[in-house]
Amino acid sequence: MTQIKDKTDQQLNRALAELMGYTIYHYDKDVAERCYFELTDPDGYPEIVFGGERNTELEAWADVPNYCNDPAASLEVQTAACKERFYWYIQALSKVVGADGYWDSGALDYEGITLLLTASPREWAEAAYITLSSAK
Repeated sequence: MTQIKDKTDQQLNRALAELMGYTIYHYDKDVAERCYFELTDPDGYPEIVFGGERNTELEAWADVPNYCNDPAASLEVQTAACKERFYWYIQALSKVVGADGYWDSGALDYEGITLLLTASPREWAEAAYITLSSAK
């Protein structure tokens, strides 16, 4: 868990993007004047909406969705984590938000549920990372 807390938003965003299937396309790596890097989505299509052609691979990775701050993007990884292993995701989110002490006979009490419902996009992203990385 400390590993995740130590990650910057950009580091966690990139790690999640890789788990979601995003890659970097390196165009014309043998021809310097036409060489560029571009983020591609899980289907292999360039993510032009994120920025398009970049000079370095690091710049291209900076174009990944902002899972840690954008609620819509964090829901994307939350959904992927739930599809992969929903129970693990709930367990991970419980730990991330501090609700793991609110379990009673295998179910969360109302205070624990409230902690889950009020989680931030960063907390959703952390729980999704725990779930998706353990599933790989």
